[in-house]
Amino acid sequence: MKKINPKQLGELLIESKLITPENLAEALRVQKEKGGLIGQILVALGHTTEEAIAQALTAQYGFPYLPLGGYEIDGETAKLIPEQVAKQYGLIAVDRVGGILTVAMSNPLNTSAVEDVEMITHLKLQIFVATTTDVNEAIKRCYKV
Repeated sequence: MKKINPKQLGELLIESKLITPENLAEALRVQKEKGGLIGQILVALGHTTEEAIAQALTAQYGFPYLPLGGYEIDGETAKLIPEQVAKQYGLIAVDRVGGILTVAMSNPLNTSAVEDVEMITHLKLQIFVATTTDVNEAIKRCYKV
């Protein structure tokens, strides 16, 4: 996967004035102790929002951002990916055109998730970034959890 912007997520958030250097230092300490994704840690600490992280990932890696709140997802399309796989990887299928499946993911850098879903569906994925909350809500709607 080719980065469009070589800067780290934390640097982009600082430059955008979405977090402070102190916020990043605190999140990096938590990440070192407990593990996890830096964006999710920053949100959990209350330093930024999921939307800001999604927008920064868009800027950093060139994935388009797709807010799922008002997006109408066809249940049959969503179910091309088994519910357990969708939950495990934090993703949802939102559209299919021919051999291309459009998927919204909270972590678009998870290449093993992309590979697994391509193998399961036998389709090529087009990736969009969405917030974890949006993806989880879409999963609940589509799989009637």
